[in-house]
Amino acid sequence: MAGSPIYSGPRCAASGLGKLRGAQRLPGPHVLSIPNLITLGRILLVPVVVWAIVTGRMDLAFVLFLVAAVSDLVDGFLAKRFGMKTELGAYLDPLADKVLIVSIYISLGIASAIPAWIVILVTSRDLMIVGAIILSWVVARPVEIRPHNVSRINTGVQIFYACLVLASQGYKFNAEPLLTLVMVLVAALTLLSVGLYLAKWVSHMNSAEPGS
Repeated sequence: MAGSPIYSGPRCAASGLGKLRGAQRLPGPHVLSIPNLITLGRILLVPVVVWAIVTGRMDLAFVLFLVAAVSDLVDGFLAKRFGMKTELGAYLDPLADKVLIVSIYISLGIASAIPAWIVILVTSRDLMIVGAIILSWVVARPVEIRPHNVSRINTGVQIFYACLVLASQGYKFNAEPLLTLVMVLVAALTLLSVGLYLAKWVSHMNSAEPGS
């Protein structure tokens, strides 16, 4: 899920619902647990959704995108409820979310289903975050990104907006003015999320010791 924290090194202590009696995080960063397999399936589904969008099969794209979104909830629930968290999953899950959202928004933009400016805004946010993380590694000041509540809400609203666009075009119904309202909310939350991440990153880079 997009709200999953990114863990660094072997630090994989279970938290929240994962702290159930007898629940343990699976050993090793490369263990392919059931949630990890579901996440990989979500990544493999992305090209099919993109194909459906660019070929005008918006109804099929809506169903597939909905399946991908539900799988995001399922793998997160399984990982927490049954202690199946792995270090690999902590990196793989947010990567799958970004690949899914960025690919779908770019495809919808190419199909002229959504305005170009919202595509640029959403994709630029994720590229900026990934770039900031890579830069922190390059200068030996790795930053640990833990998604805040605004980011979690933003991801949910972005998914809802994409679903609404696909459904309205695939099943030929007028979703206005809800579409415009949700689009504006996506823009506002995306800008707020960028600001919060940027503030955290700048604070970390100014205070962290090299190699820490």
